[in-house]
Amino acid sequence: MLKELPRYDCLMEMARKYPQLNPSACEAFLNLLRVGDEVFRVGNEFFAKHNISQGRFLVLMLLSDCGSEGPVLHTPAELAEKACCTRATMTGLIDTLERDGMVRREQNPEDRRMQHVTLTESGAAFLHSILPTHFERITDLMSLLSEAECRILVGLLSKVIERAGTLGRQSDVPQAET
Repeated sequence: MLKELPRYDCLMEMARKYPQLNPSACEAFLNLLRVGDEVFRVGNEFFAKHNISQGRFLVLMLLSDCGSEGPVLHTPAELAEKACCTRATMTGLIDTLERDGMVRREQNPEDRRMQHVTLTESGAAFLHSILPTHFERITDLMSLLSEAECRILVGLLSKVIERAGTLGRQSDVPQAET
């Protein structure tokens, strides 16, 4: 990501050359990317201190499934879909978590071709040990925003996510000329 984003007047100048450019939308977009990069960096620093990746953490959180009674069973394919990653990526994440004793693969008794992944006691204990600090960091990161501002931000980001999903499904995206 750029260390310094283009100034608004630079975006205005580019809009004269490229009328499709909306300077306000571009400025918001670039800031959104920059914030995403910074938040990801902060998360990576925290997880690296605990010898885990964000992907592995996400799998543990999906398997912890707050509020459910008993162990949560998910197939690797279900986990991949929930994590928005490929099945191959999920297999790699599960492999390393299983190697570290945090998850367990179990055969489905009704269909031996199917496997379920469950969180082990060790995985649950690991999550329990890092979540308080993780949540404190999130709270600290967002502390400059009021409760109302957080709600507004969530609403605005939800609109962007919805639109991104719509644009991703459109098949009539114009191709760049070569």
